[in-house]
Amino acid sequence: MQVLVGKKAPQFSAAAVVDGNQIVEGYSLDQFVGKKEVVFFFYPLDFTFVCPTELIAFQNKLAEFEKRGVAVVGCSIDSEFSHFAWLQTEKNKGGIQGVTYPIVADVSKSIAKNYGVLAGEEVIDDVTGQVSFNGAAVAYRGLFLIDKAGVVRHQVINDLPLGRSVDEALRMVDALQHFEKYGEVCPANWKEGDDAMQATQEGVAEYLSK
Repeated sequence: MQVLVGKKAPQFSAAAVVDGNQIVEGYSLDQFVGKKEVVFFFYPLDFTFVCPTELIAFQNKLAEFEKRGVAVVGCSIDSEFSHFAWLQTEKNKGGIQGVTYPIVADVSKSIAKNYGVLAGEEVIDDVTGQVSFNGAAVAYRGLFLIDKAGVVRHQVINDLPLGRSVDEALRMVDALQHFEKYGEVCPANWKEGDDAMQATQEGVAEYLSK
Protein backbone atom coordinates (compact mmCIF):
# COMPACT_ATOMS: atom_id res chain seq x y z
CA MET A 1 0.00 0.00 0.00
CA GLN A 2 1.34 3.42 -0.90
CA VAL A 3 1.04 6.39 1.41
CA LEU A 4 -0.43 9.40 -0.39
CA VAL A 5 -0.63 11.74 2.60
CA GLY A 6 1.18 14.96 1.79
CA LYS A 7 1.11 14.26 -1.94
CA LYS A 8 -1.16 15.44 -4.73
CA ALA A 9 -4.16 13.17 -5.15
CA PRO A 10 -3.85 11.11 -8.34
CA GLN A 11 -5.87 12.64 -11.15
CA PHE A 12 -8.42 10.77 -13.20
CA SER A 13 -11.22 11.30 -15.68
CA ALA A 14 -13.93 8.63 -15.75
CA ALA A 15 -17.63 8.02 -16.14
CA ALA A 16 -19.73 8.55 -13.03
CA VAL A 17 -23.33 8.62 -11.89
CA VAL A 18 -24.31 11.93 -10.28
CA ASP A 19 -27.49 12.90 -8.46
CA GLY A 20 -28.45 9.25 -8.39
CA ASN A 21 -29.82 9.26 -11.92
CA GLN A 22 -27.45 10.89 -14.42
CA ILE A 23 -24.47 9.27 -16.14
CA VAL A 24 -21.72 11.75 -16.99
CA GLU A 25 -18.48 11.19 -18.86
CA GLY A 26 -15.15 12.67 -17.88
CA TYR A 27 -15.91 13.14 -14.20
CA SER A 28 -12.87 14.44 -12.29
CA LEU A 29 -11.97 15.70 -8.83
CA ASP A 30 -10.13 18.58 -10.49
CA GLN A 31 -13.37 20.56 -10.39
CA PHE A 32 -12.97 20.93 -6.61
CA VAL A 33 -9.39 22.22 -6.54
CA GLY A 34 -9.33 25.66 -4.98
CA LYS A 35 -12.96 25.36 -3.97
CA LYS A 36 -13.72 22.39 -1.70
CA GLU A 37 -12.20 19.61 0.33
CA VAL A 38 -13.16 16.14 -0.88
CA VAL A 39 -13.83 12.88 0.91
CA PHE A 40 -13.08 10.33 -1.82
CA PHE A 41 -13.79 6.75 -0.85
CA PHE A 42 -13.54 3.35 -2.50
CA TYR A 43 -15.70 0.30 -1.90
CA PRO A 44 -15.33 -3.21 -3.38
CA LEU A 45 -18.47 -3.89 -5.44
CA ASP A 46 -22.04 -2.90 -6.17
CA PHE A 47 -24.85 -5.25 -5.07
CA THR A 48 -22.92 -6.66 -2.13
CA PHE A 49 -23.48 -6.63 1.64
CA VAL A 50 -21.29 -4.28 3.69
CA CYS A 51 -21.02 -1.80 0.81
CA PRO A 52 -24.64 -0.55 0.82
CA THR A 53 -24.45 0.11 4.56
CA GLU A 54 -21.46 2.38 3.96
CA LEU A 55 -22.87 4.23 0.96
CA ILE A 56 -26.18 4.84 2.72
CA ALA A 57 -24.35 5.93 5.89
CA PHE A 58 -22.46 8.55 3.87
CA GLN A 59 -25.75 9.72 2.35
CA ASN A 60 -27.33 9.97 5.80
CA LYS A 61 -24.52 12.33 6.86
CA LEU A 62 -24.20 14.12 3.52
CA ALA A 63 -25.77 17.31 4.88
CA GLU A 64 -23.05 17.41 7.57
CA PHE A 65 -20.32 17.21 4.95
CA GLU A 66 -22.04 19.82 2.77
CA LYS A 67 -22.42 22.14 5.77
CA ARG A 68 -18.63 22.03 6.04
CA GLY A 69 -18.23 22.70 2.32
CA VAL A 70 -16.93 19.18 1.64
CA ALA A 71 -17.74 17.07 -1.42
CA VAL A 72 -18.31 13.32 -0.98
CA VAL A 73 -17.45 11.04 -3.91
CA GLY A 74 -17.55 7.24 -4.05
CA CYS A 75 -15.80 4.86 -6.43
CA SER A 76 -15.69 1.15 -7.27
CA ILE A 77 -14.50 -0.97 -10.17
CA ASP A 78 -18.07 -1.50 -11.39
CA SER A 79 -19.32 0.19 -14.55
CA GLU A 80 -21.46 3.31 -14.57
CA PHE A 81 -24.34 1.11 -15.75
CA SER A 82 -24.00 -1.13 -12.69
CA HIS A 83 -23.87 1.95 -10.47
CA PHE A 84 -26.98 3.32 -12.16
CA ALA A 85 -28.89 0.05 -11.70
CA TRP A 86 -27.90 -0.17 -8.04
CA LEU A 87 -28.99 3.42 -7.47
CA GLN A 88 -32.42 2.62 -8.89
CA THR A 89 -32.83 -0.43 -6.63
CA GLU A 90 -34.80 -0.01 -3.42
CA LYS A 91 -32.96 -0.38 -0.13
CA ASN A 92 -35.14 -3.27 0.99
CA LYS A 93 -33.99 -5.13 -2.11
CA GLY A 94 -30.29 -4.53 -1.54
CA GLY A 95 -30.08 -1.24 -3.41
CA ILE A 96 -28.92 2.26 -2.54
CA GLN A 97 -31.83 4.27 -3.90
CA GLY A 98 -31.68 7.81 -2.56
CA VAL A 99 -27.89 8.21 -2.71
CA THR A 100 -27.17 11.49 -4.50
CA TYR A 101 -23.40 12.06 -4.29
CA PRO A 102 -21.32 11.03 -7.33
CA ILE A 103 -20.16 7.44 -7.77
CA VAL A 104 -17.23 6.95 -10.14
CA ALA A 105 -16.83 3.92 -12.41
CA ASP A 106 -13.28 2.54 -12.33
CA VAL A 107 -13.73 -0.24 -14.87
CA SER A 108 -10.05 -0.19 -15.85
CA LYS A 109 -9.10 -0.41 -12.14
CA SER A 110 -6.50 2.27 -12.81
CA ILE A 111 -7.94 4.71 -10.25
CA ALA A 112 -7.87 2.09 -7.48
CA LYS A 113 -4.35 1.11 -8.51
CA ASN A 114 -3.11 4.72 -8.52
CA TYR A 115 -4.59 5.30 -5.06
CA GLY A 116 -2.96 2.10 -3.78
CA VAL A 117 -6.19 0.33 -2.82
CA LEU A 118 -6.47 -2.40 -5.46
CA ALA A 119 -6.62 -5.76 -3.70
CA GLY A 120 -4.40 -8.52 -5.02
CA GLU A 121 -1.45 -8.03 -7.32
CA GLU A 122 -0.29 -8.52 -10.89
CA VAL A 123 2.10 -11.42 -11.40
CA ILE A 124 4.37 -11.76 -14.44
CA ASP A 125 5.39 -15.26 -15.52
CA ASP A 126 9.19 -15.27 -15.82
CA VAL A 127 9.06 -17.79 -18.65
CA THR A 128 6.14 -16.67 -20.82
CA GLY A 129 5.97 -13.03 -19.80
CA GLN A 130 2.22 -13.37 -19.41
CA VAL A 131 0.52 -11.25 -16.78
CA SER A 132 -2.01 -12.74 -14.39
CA PHE A 133 -3.71 -11.39 -11.28
CA ASN A 134 -3.59 -12.97 -7.84
CA GLY A 135 -6.43 -12.11 -5.49
CA ALA A 136 -9.71 -10.26 -5.87
CA ALA A 137 -9.31 -7.42 -8.37
CA VAL A 138 -11.52 -5.05 -6.39
CA ALA A 139 -10.80 -2.01 -4.25
CA TYR A 140 -10.20 -2.19 -0.53
CA ARG A 141 -12.27 0.22 1.57
CA GLY A 142 -9.96 3.18 1.11
CA LEU A 143 -10.85 6.73 2.13
CA PHE A 144 -8.90 9.88 1.27
CA LEU A 145 -9.44 13.39 2.63
CA ILE A 146 -8.19 15.81 -0.02
CA ASP A 147 -7.72 19.49 0.76
CA LYS A 148 -8.57 22.46 -1.45
CA ALA A 149 -5.10 22.38 -2.96
CA GLY A 150 -5.67 18.81 -4.14
CA VAL A 151 -3.31 17.32 -1.53
CA VAL A 152 -4.18 14.19 0.44
CA ARG A 153 -4.23 15.03 4.16
CA HIS A 154 -5.65 11.80 5.59
CA GLN A 155 -6.10 8.25 4.37
CA VAL A 156 -7.39 5.05 5.87
CA ILE A 157 -7.69 1.65 4.22
CA ASN A 158 -9.82 -1.19 5.57
CA ASP A 159 -9.85 -4.80 4.48
CA LEU A 160 -12.93 -5.99 2.61
CA PRO A 161 -14.98 -7.24 5.62
CA LEU A 162 -14.42 -4.12 7.75
CA GLY A 163 -16.88 -1.26 7.35
CA ARG A 164 -15.78 2.32 8.03
CA SER A 165 -16.94 4.96 10.47
CA VAL A 166 -18.52 7.93 8.70
CA ASP A 167 -18.36 9.85 11.99
CA GLU A 168 -14.58 9.42 11.97
CA ALA A 169 -14.42 10.86 8.46
CA LEU A 170 -16.37 13.88 9.69
CA ARG A 171 -14.05 14.21 12.69
CA MET A 172 -11.04 14.32 10.39
CA VAL A 173 -12.70 17.00 8.27
CA ASP A 174 -13.30 19.05 11.41
CA ALA A 175 -9.70 18.58 12.53
CA LEU A 176 -8.29 19.65 9.18
CA GLN A 177 -10.55 22.71 8.98
CA HIS A 178 -9.75 23.67 12.59
CA PHE A 179 -6.02 23.49 11.90
CA GLU A 180 -6.32 25.51 8.71
CA LYS A 181 -8.47 28.17 10.38
CA TYR A 182 -6.67 28.56 13.71
CA GLY A 183 -3.23 27.00 13.19
CA GLU A 184 -3.78 24.77 16.23
CA VAL A 185 -3.07 21.04 16.09
CA CYS A 186 -5.65 18.50 17.23
CA PRO A 187 -4.66 15.97 19.92
CA ALA A 188 -5.81 12.38 20.35
CA ASN A 189 -9.57 11.86 20.23
CA TRP A 190 -10.13 15.54 19.50
CA LYS A 191 -13.58 16.50 18.25
CA GLU A 192 -15.17 19.81 17.29
CA GLY A 193 -15.63 21.97 20.39
CA ASP A 194 -12.71 20.42 22.29
CA ASP A 195 -9.55 22.34 23.12
CA ALA A 196 -6.78 22.07 20.54
CA MET A 197 -3.21 23.19 21.17
CA GLN A 198 -0.23 25.05 19.78
CA ALA A 199 2.43 22.85 18.21
CA THR A 200 5.06 23.79 20.81
CA GLN A 201 6.41 22.21 23.99
CA GLU A 202 4.62 24.91 25.95
CA GLY A 203 1.40 24.24 24.08
CA VAL A 204 1.57 20.51 24.83
CA ALA A 205 2.35 21.16 28.50
CA GLU A 206 -0.54 23.59 28.80
CA TYR A 207 -2.93 21.14 27.14
CA LEU A 208 -1.85 18.19 29.29
CA SER A 209 -2.13 20.24 32.47
CA LYS A 210 -5.83 20.89 31.97
